Amino acid sequence: MNNSACSIYQKSRRPTRIIRCIYVVGFMDLFGVSMIIPLLSHHVKALGASPTVAGIVGSTYGVLQLFSSTIVGSWSDVVGRRYSLLTCLLLSAFGYGLLGLSTSIALFVLARIPVGLFKHSLSICRALLSDLVSETERPLVMGHFNAASSVGFILGPVVGGYLTEHEGGFYLSSFVCAAIFLLNAGLVWMLPWSETLNHRIDTNSNSNRSKSYDKLKNCPVRNHHDSSSTTACGSAGASCWGWRDTNLLQPAWRQLTSMLVRIRMLASSDMWDVFLVRLLMAVAIMLYYSNFSLAMEERFDLKPKVTGYLISYSSMLGALAGCLVGPVTHLYSNNMSALLLHSTMLTCSLIFLYTTAPNVWQVLLTSTFFAISTTIGRTCITDLELQRGGAQASGTLIGAGQSVTAVGRVLAPLLSGLAQEFSPCGPPSLGVVLALIAVGLLLIRTPKWDSKAKVKDNNH
Repeated sequence: MNNSACSIYQKSRRPTRIIRCIYVVGFMDLFGVSMIIPLLSHHVKALGASPTVAGIVGSTYGVLQLFSSTIVGSWSDVVGRRYSLLTCLLLSAFGYGLLGLSTSIALFVLARIPVGLFKHSLSICRALLSDLVSETERPLVMGHFNAASSVGFILGPVVGGYLTEHEGGFYLSSFVCAAIFLLNAGLVWMLPWSETLNHRIDTNSNSNRSKSYDKLKNCPVRNHHDSSSTTACGSAGASCWGWRDTNLLQPAWRQLTSMLVRIRMLASSDMWDVFLVRLLMAVAIMLYYSNFSLAMEERFDLKPKVTGYLISYSSMLGALAGCLVGPVTHLYSNNMSALLLHSTMLTCSLIFLYTTAPNVWQVLLTSTFFAISTTIGRTCITDLELQRGGAQASGTLIGAGQSVTAVGRVLAPLLSGLAQEFSPCGPPSLGVVLALIAVGLLLIRTPKWDSKAKVKDNNH
């Protein structure tokens, strides 16, 4: 496998306590968010918005995420994970609290702005996990984190639905969500950060052996462009100063310059193929789900209640599949490009089988394996992005990946609406075409990725 120039990521023991705490943060994050998501469209319509206005208001979050994901991810590389994660959680809590006060469309839109700009806590958690574990352990840890988050996303709507049965249920749900984010911020503040610091100090001496770094690979133990922090981290007398606090004192212009340099380096890097695969598969998967309920009703006369059970079943399998990522990557000897290719081919085949399914049982079968293949595929593409770009710029890379996915969220509804003009099976059929393009791109580019990985291994 490709080894990073910064050897601090190849560690003999990982800080287990903080990793488990991050799993809890991920669970609570999506638990709170999923309480609100199903209620948003109903609330904005109750405020008197027309369908067109409701659609525009609903797109506000996605548009803000599109532009802010990469910026906030890069900012987390510059100022550190703790400070950026706390900021995102607190401002998201403020947004959800403001949502609980939204008695007009204007207040509703205003409440969505801080959430759209700063709801990147999961991305920063993933970047933090990438900082804490070695390249070989990363898929396993990321899979467990995705599983914990998915369980929260499944349970949240149950609680949100219960709260909405009471008078002022939406406002109550919003305040509960804000309280969960405040609780999460408190948990992040009390995380055993000393484990991380001690781990980085222990491995800092090994990183000094590295001769040079790639453009994106600016070692985080050097506190991202702050040479003084390396000395501080290495000294026993300044235990926490070098890593946690030095960058907070940087002028805003210096932080902005560091962020722009990272984003520019990412834009000029040869990673267009990885991000294009992410975009194609994101749109293909969204097209699969876009009219699922309507298609089940029109094709098989399935009642919405039964369709809901089927969707819940698939979601639960997706959560459990996160625990399979580690063993599967071990089976592939951590060859993520090959695993991504095979999972993409499987996903493409399953979308095709769903499109041509003659009965509900085939849909059930495809949904079973579809949940597993997409979960593995998402973890693979994130890991491959970190391999290609360097895990030391993990915040920027993961943020850029989320921006690409946000583009997919904008494109998928438009493409789905056009495809449904022809047939209920139009959206998944288009998804098959996009997935086939992704498979073709992987077949062409995977040998080049492997050859580059071998060259880097030989150099190190």
